[in-house]
Amino acid sequence: MTERFDCHHCSESLYGKKYILKEENPHCVTCFEELYANTCEECGTTIGCDCKDLSYKDRHWHEGCFHCSQCKSSLVDKPFAAKEEQLLCTDCYSNEYSSKCQECKKTIMPGTRKMEYKGSSWHETCFICQRCQQPIGTKSFIPKDNQNFCVPCYEKQYALQCVQCKKPITTGGVTYREQPWHRECFVCTACKKQLSGQRFTARDEFAYCLTCFCDLYAKKCAGCTNPISGLGGTKYISFEERQWHNDCFNCKKCSLSLVGRGFLTERDDILCPDCGKDI
Repeated sequence: MTERFDCHHCSESLYGKKYILKEENPHCVTCFEELYANTCEECGTTIGCDCKDLSYKDRHWHEGCFHCSQCKSSLVDKPFAAKEEQLLCTDCYSNEYSSKCQECKKTIMPGTRKMEYKGSSWHETCFICQRCQQPIGTKSFIPKDNQNFCVPCYEKQYALQCVQCKKPITTGGVTYREQPWHRECFVCTACKKQLSGQRFTARDEFAYCLTCFCDLYAKKCAGCTNPISGLGGTKYISFEERQWHNDCFNCKKCSLSLVGRGFLTERDDILCPDCGKDI
């Protein structure tokens, strides 16, 4: 007796018929397609055993249905991209979604190098200095009026020159007497400490920190011998070519403040009227 050879699912004899093995079990074509064949994403029909099944991320297509959703060109054996579940050829994807070069306005193709700055994009070869026309690449640059400049060209064309060192000021400059200075060049004429952000004064157009100015030019208090700067509203008393801080203008004997009072002098001393009665 001949051994039976039937479809595993419907038990129909497979002798002389086309069949397909699934997990070592034979199936007739009809049963196999009903049970296991995938449905095409494009046309919605079964992808039969006699068709090539193309898959991408658990989705399936007939070979003839696997095409760009926009231009309909075949994607078989070609690079493609997916956007919101639609398949696109590289040209359609680039035209629809890729960045446009700020300089030449052409599409920046996927996979090519591009430069980006504040939301704008350039082809690497289009990202050039406006003045010397050389590619900027990864070097430092300075934007001005929607144009980009390499640092040397920007300094030549736009940067102010420091009054002191004559070199360009690119960042952090200060202005004094309507002239530009580097912060590090704007220093006290005497001690060379930086004056930026500090209180200072000037004499004969030269800038000085308060300490040096007082040491060099301020009058000395006849009482404490310290300088009287006269800056910032400092009050002082002047009498016969001598000066005193307000707080130092006191009677030599009783230390009574003589500001706004009458006083007497005895040699270099000043006295209140009471202490000076016996002079």
